[in-house]
Amino acid sequence: MGLGSSHPKPFPGDILEFPLNKYFSHFGIYYGERDGVPYVAHLTCRDSETKLLLFGRALKSEVKLDPVELVGRKYKVRNLLDEVHPPRDFYSLVKPAIDDMIGRDVTFDILFHNSEHQATLFRYGLKKSTQIEKVYAQILPTWKKPFEKKKL
Repeated sequence: MGLGSSHPKPFPGDILEFPLNKYFSHFGIYYGERDGVPYVAHLTCRDSETKLLLFGRALKSEVKLDPVELVGRKYKVRNLLDEVHPPRDFYSLVKPAIDDMIGRDVTFDILFHNSEHQATLFRYGLKKSTQIEKVYAQILPTWKKPFEKKKL
């Protein structure tokens, strides 16, 4: 089922990473099964017309609950902050937060509120995106010298 999973089967509250390409992935929270079908809660755009591609934003995004296989057949469990931040209890905190967010308008922003930010917010109570931090790590050294020389 899960490619490269750290568990043979995800547990409710686990972060699932769905690779999109070699640079970026889509993330969600494993919600559990309904009628034997595994579900994931994830931040997604409602339709392609809502994307403002130039700025990496979409004003009409929402948290959706979809079957795992609809989101992606290949995934891995990525509870990457467990050693630093204790995960919140799924049944008393995460599940009610997901249920409350489903269908609400959320602004998607690739730099400040993407699917990884949303997944870590649910699991840990804080927004973090390691893939965006990697992008910053590549960009900042390139921009550092022009800023120091006051050319930007």
